[in-house]
This record gives sequence, C-alpha cells and structure tokens, in this order.
Amino acid sequence: MNIATTDVEKVVRDYLTEVEKLPDTFDANLKLFAGGAGLDSLETAELSAILEDHFETDPYSEGQTPETVGEILDFYRAQGAESS
Repeated sequence: MNIATTDVEKVVRDYLTEVEKLPDTFDANLKLFAGGAGLDSLETAELSAILEDHFETDPYSEGQTPETVGEILDFYRAQGAESS
C-alpha cells in the first residue's frame, strides 16, 4: 500500500478535530497525551482503529506507543510511506 505522510497527518488531524482536542499548533512535535492533545486511553484506542482502517496497519497494533504525531509519521515512514 502506498501511503503519503500527508494522508497520515490528515487522518490524525481529522480525528483530533472530531474529539475536540486539536490544539492551535499541529505539527510532528505535538504530544498526543498530557501536555499536548490530551488523549485518554479510549481515544488512543479509537485513533489506533482509525489508522488501521485507513492504512491496514498502525503503530499501536504493532506494539508501539507513539507519544507524538511525529512518532506516528515515523512508523509509517518505516513502512514505506512517502513524504510529501
């Protein structure tokens, strides 16, 4: 599957908007938990499911626990995602 990092960013941004946790600044350094977006465990599970639905894999299902948006992007880059 050919994944563009901009597609991953859009999915994460859309989800944070949906749960009303999108901060003013959205970039790779955005922390997903305390001190950032403030996701709780249920929201993290939902994000995992959404990423899995869109891209057929996600870092959480692979045993990783990304702390930032950048770590999610790094996971998909390691899977062969194209930077755009």
